Order: sequence, then C-alpha cells, then structure tokens
Amino acid sequence: MGKGGGCVPSKKKKPSSLATTTTAGDGIDDDGAANAPIPIEDDQTTNTAGTTTPSITARTIPPPLRIFVVFYSMYGHVESLARRMKKGADGVEGVEARLYRVPETLSAEVVEQMKAPAKDTEIPEITAAELAEADGFLFGFPTRYGCMAAQMKAFFDSTGQLWKEQTLAGKPAGFFVSTGTQGGGQETTAWTAITQLVHHGMLFVPIGYTFGAGMFKMDSIRGGSPYGAGVFAGDGSREATETELALAEHQGNYMAAIVKRLAQP
Repeated sequence: MGKGGGCVPSKKKKPSSLATTTTAGDGIDDDGAANAPIPIEDDQTTNTAGTTTPSITARTIPPPLRIFVVFYSMYGHVESLARRMKKGADGVEGVEARLYRVPETLSAEVVEQMKAPAKDTEIPEITAAELAEADGFLFGFPTRYGCMAAQMKAFFDSTGQLWKEQTLAGKPAGFFVSTGTQGGGQETTAWTAITQLVHHGMLFVPIGYTFGAGMFKMDSIRGGSPYGAGVFAGDGSREATETELALAEHQGNYMAAIVKRLAQP
C-alpha cells in the first residue's frame, strides 16, 4: 500500500510511460509512481467505503412545448398581432410558437376585388389533423357581425374527426380578434367562439387583467379585452398601435407560461 493511507489501489498496472524521473518534492512516491489525477479508465475504482463510484449520465433534454398561433387575416391586422404573440411565447424557456394560416374560402377573384394584400408565403396553411401536434393554441380572426369570420369557422368545422376522438381535450387555447369599430365585437367575437373549444373539451384561457396598467389606459384607443388581445382596423387603413401589439405579446407570453405549467408532472 502506498502513502495514500486507506485507498485501495487500482489493480490495473500503469504503463511504464507514466513513470518519469524527477527531482525530490515533485510528488513522487518511494516506489516511483506519480501522484497524478486518476485517468478516465480508473474512475470506477472502489472508494474507501468499498462502494463503486456511480457513472455520470447525460440528462435528456425534453423537446420544446409547442404553441400553434392559428389565424385568419384578410388585411394584415390579425397577422400583426399573431407575430407579436409568437415573440411573446418564444420568450418562455422550453416553449416554441409556430405561425399558421387557415385556408381561404373566397375565390382569388373575390379576394382581388376586395383589394386584400398578398399573403406571406412563409406562413404555411394548417390542416385540422396538424392540430393534434400542439400543446396549446392561440386562435386569431376578424369579426363578422360579432362572431368569427367564416374562414375560421370553416376551419373549425373541418375538425370533426378530432372532435370524435376528443384529441384536443384538455389542451389550453386563447383568442385574439380584430374589429372595424369600437363597438364591433371585441368581446362578443371571443365570447361566441368559446363554443368551439367547449365541444372539443379544450380549456379557454383568457388574459383577464394580467396586462396590468395597460388594461386601464384611457388616453388612446386600444383594442383588446379580458378575453384576449385585439386591434381596431377601422376602414382597413389603421394599423395596430404599440399598446395593442404589446398586449398581444403579453398574451403570447402568458399562454406559454400556462402551457408550461400544465405540462409539469
């Protein structure tokens, strides 16, 4: 036994190349063995208690939780909110947001006559079956007489198989909207859309007043409500204000936190 005092030496013989000639005081035992760090191959030697040192295993990093921001936007107002929602959701560690459009139900000729801008081809259209891949949702749409636009309703109507199997049951979802006027349905559009979630067994997640002081500002026109973010489009020329966009970003961040909390064991 060397001078280590109580340690069981490795039975593996050190290669002769490890033994070097040095002067006194260089950490050499009387038998010529250097007091160097234990090589990797010797990490499994027994300790003083006679037990084996456990090996260190790499921790498996789980895949990110996915929030699908699914929207219909004819003139770009809802899309502007959707982009900020993605930014807010992506700001939560372990969560990833993806943007999707629902299919257009109007013909290209009608859309052209309505002078709607071209769609961003980098945002893909979603199919009903793809909803099963998400852990949470944010659905955005403009209002039509106080209810969701027909394009979004047609998309929900295509989810019959998911409803039959209750594939989406228990998954959280929220809404964001756009209206042409202040009394055009910022709340009723979201309110009437809740029925879609109810039949799927999904969980409606409103933002309430979690936006704080921003929910109480009266010095400017602002879309949005406790039901979710919103924008006033007017005749189509009005763009979303920074306050409306900030509320959308907050909703994305808030929803991501909820999804993450629900995913915990």
